[in-house]
Amino acid sequence: MGRITGQKHLPTWLFEEKARSLGYSNVAGIDEAGRGPLAGPVVAAAVIFSSSNPIVGLNDSKLLTEQARQKLFDQINLSALVAVGIVSPQIIDQINILQATRQAMAQAVKKLEPPPDYLLIDGPISLDLDVPQQSIVKGDQLSVSVAAASIIAKVSRDLIMTDLHKQYPHYGFDRHKGYPTKEHIRAIMTYGPCPEHRRSFRGVKLS
Repeated sequence: MGRITGQKHLPTWLFEEKARSLGYSNVAGIDEAGRGPLAGPVVAAAVIFSSSNPIVGLNDSKLLTEQARQKLFDQINLSALVAVGIVSPQIIDQINILQATRQAMAQAVKKLEPPPDYLLIDGPISLDLDVPQQSIVKGDQLSVSVAAASIIAKVSRDLIMTDLHKQYPHYGFDRHKGYPTKEHIRAIMTYGPCPEHRRSFRGVKLS
């Protein structure tokens, strides 16, 4: 399947259909949001679609407007099996962001009911789960299920960061969602880090 990595059109059902042709029925797409921010959790999502419930316009969440993401978020939740995993900044600092991402993904998978029998995972990541799986580089641009998971994870995390803004209004979490913008760096330097900051990240520990 590596031959289609460079495609630039919308995600397709190719990976899901291939898994189903091998006898798998509950094929879950897995993706995360929040590996790069200086604050807030890393959030992962797992999505299982019925092949009879297509949604128009699915794509990598980073390529969609906020309005489009929200609309698709609502549609996915109505027509698919969805689960979310969340790992806190404190755990990220303890085990590093890659392991925290894997932990969040595993959490999401374990919450799905009925459980998936095959996983399509965005990026070069594997999970320590007893479930057949395939890692797909740029999977959120290639697989419908992974694209849906990227949207669920992104919107879910943005909602968390918007809520955290109410507790810590000095940092502007509602605007930059914890990413290392100039505004955010300036706020950390002015007020110091809050409990939601990742102390092991360079932009926080050097402030």
